[in-house]
Amino acid sequence: MAEIEIKGVAKRFGAFTALHQIDLTITNQEFMVLLGASGCGKTTLLRIIAGLETPSEGEVWIGGRRVDHLPPRQRGIAMVFQNYAVFPHLTVYENIAFGLRMQKKPQSEVDHRVKRTAELMHIEQLLQRYSGQLSGGQRQRVAVARALAMEPDVILMDEPLSNLDALLRLEMRAELKGVLAHSKTTAIYVTHDQVEAMSLADRIAVMHQGRIVQAASPVEVYRNPAARFVGSFIGNPPMNFLPATKSGEERFIVAGSMLKGPKASGDIEFAIRPEDMDIGPGGIPATVRVVEPLGAHTLITTDVEGKIFRVVLDSNAEAKTGDMLSLVPRADRIRWFDPQSTSAIQ
Repeated sequence: MAEIEIKGVAKRFGAFTALHQIDLTITNQEFMVLLGASGCGKTTLLRIIAGLETPSEGEVWIGGRRVDHLPPRQRGIAMVFQNYAVFPHLTVYENIAFGLRMQKKPQSEVDHRVKRTAELMHIEQLLQRYSGQLSGGQRQRVAVARALAMEPDVILMDEPLSNLDALLRLEMRAELKGVLAHSKTTAIYVTHDQVEAMSLADRIAVMHQGRIVQAASPVEVYRNPAARFVGSFIGNPPMNFLPATKSGEERFIVAGSMLKGPKASGDIEFAIRPEDMDIGPGGIPATVRVVEPLGAHTLITTDVEGKIFRVVLDSNAEAKTGDMLSLVPRADRIRWFDPQSTSAIQ
């Protein structure tokens, strides 16, 4: 079992607090993605789990054992870094075998593990090559194979695909998810790329300013953001937000349109995904600013009371700059937020 428990972890660098009382449980064999913008604390949290940083407060448990006082080599983890860290003077075989040699494993076991992980990563034909003879994608596969060959309880990955081009990233994402499911390893993966997070994760922990704002499945995070930041950060294009003025019991005026909302004592904020709008009578009046045909659908940027408001419509939708549209939100897709706390209103 390799369940990870992070209990009240905080990290301070002088007067700056990088992490604020983080509590997070990652279940055995779960693929957890830490997602957030640069500087949000995700890499700091990963390094604390790895033992490369010491928490200012709190505890880290792996497999029912407290490890925050242990060096990295005693934590049962392996790491894959952004820059691959593949040794140029060693062959692919010796790169994968490196950690096993350090553990003084017998040659027969080294052979078995290297060949098995090389096959998993589809690089068995490259075992006698040096890293200078490899492409970026092949070097990344070597780095992952080296980590998996250690048969770690936990594998930690810090933006491992960020240096690859778009097509290679797509290929490696699919491969990585399959390989980790096969190896039955608990994985924590750090990224700022929301597409990567949505496609890989069993759960996503969205981080902002040193805090975990929401930890849930990709679908839950996308459909039911727990805070305004989550809705604005996840989605391309992100959620639309408009002020909602209270006008009676569970009634709100949004850009001149009356909508049914939650129980609230005052004004709140209306939010909706761009794809959850239709054109119809009695909707929110919007002026078309930009029309972008994107093949299967059309992205239309509009102006609603001086605010940018984006909608995704069917590819045969007819609209041109200057047109007036009446946008009707799908009632079951509307989300509401408290403008003071920025938390979702249920």
